[in-house]
Amino acid sequence: MTNLPCLFVAVATLVFAGLSGCASDAPPHAGNKPASVRVYLGTYTSGTSKGVYMCNLDLASGALSEPRLAGEAQNPSFLAISPDRRFMYTADEFGKFAGGSAISAFAIENDGTLKHLNDQPLTGGPCYVSTDKTGHVIFAADYGNGTVASFTAGPDGALSEPVLIDQHRGVAFDPKRQAGPHAHCIDADAANKFVLSCDLGLDKVFVYRLDARTGQLTANDPPSASVNPGSGPRHLAFHPNGKLVYVIDELASTITAFSYDAQHGTLHQIETMLTLPAGFTGQSSCAEIAIHPNGKFLYGSNRGHDSIAIFAIDTQTGKLTSKGHVSTQGKNPRSFGIDPSGTWLIAANQNSDNLVVFRIDPNTGALSPAGKTISLGAPVCVKFMEAGH
Repeated sequence: MTNLPCLFVAVATLVFAGLSGCASDAPPHAGNKPASVRVYLGTYTSGTSKGVYMCNLDLASGALSEPRLAGEAQNPSFLAISPDRRFMYTADEFGKFAGGSAISAFAIENDGTLKHLNDQPLTGGPCYVSTDKTGHVIFAADYGNGTVASFTAGPDGALSEPVLIDQHRGVAFDPKRQAGPHAHCIDADAANKFVLSCDLGLDKVFVYRLDARTGQLTANDPPSASVNPGSGPRHLAFHPNGKLVYVIDELASTITAFSYDAQHGTLHQIETMLTLPAGFTGQSSCAEIAIHPNGKFLYGSNRGHDSIAIFAIDTQTGKLTSKGHVSTQGKNPRSFGIDPSGTWLIAANQNSDNLVVFRIDPNTGALSPAGKTISLGAPVCVKFMEAGH
């Protein structure tokens, strides 16, 4: 039998909320957490893979659906999704153009598949692509010729011709291992005022001022900050507090911590930490870096040791404390990603053709295998987007 007093109270509450305007002011689905997130995966396509793949990650269990091809591309080794989730940009290494490479634009369809829009050739070997905070400006780092480029995106997401191609200049510390400039990443800061680019060959992090209207980049003063000689800076991560930047150094297997002055775009080195266990004597190099959404933990991948290094972050000093290492259960973890909720980490093992899911302890930062492993040919980039967007 219906409980009439309870029903009356519920109806009265809803009516009152509607009259007071509270119901109409609430955003759609307020407080509802998505059951899953969409995952996009960049791959090298010399083997079984054919481009960018997609799957869903169940946020309750950590289960990954089987990847399916979202869009064909040649060696889309790095991906960027526009802030409005309408477009994707890929760094296509050694693709269909003379000189081998391009930045490509795609529209993200309602079912998650990708519709090719256009390409902008780059002559070296672009290994990284990102967008500014508005999605209007697209950045690329070209490892092959040591340049960074900026483009603008039209309302339809298509790329303009390069607004700027800037040649990094400097002297390599070790000509055998670094051999001149090798731009390896480029990212805008939270305020969309400055853009930072790691150059593995020159042991520098270059800093540019960004004109978000035109996409133009101009050298900051000072124009760069240095890591220790021979380190080979590869990727970087901005801390959520806006005051810290962490750089993962491929050649030295280290992480360099910087304080960051967001008003002036300046970096000041705090410390350098080894990503490998004490006593490890094998060959290894670093690849990816990410900070947990809660800002308490930092993760970096070791290729050779084949692990994720875990660090706790002191947000007051910027210093790191090692919290150990977890095997990625595969070979050559070129990339990994942390889902937006901070619950799961997916490691992409390039040389063993597999994806492995780990649960993240939000209190300790520890990683525990979720028992979820998926096969995919040469996965090298992991990006998340809420399913249904």
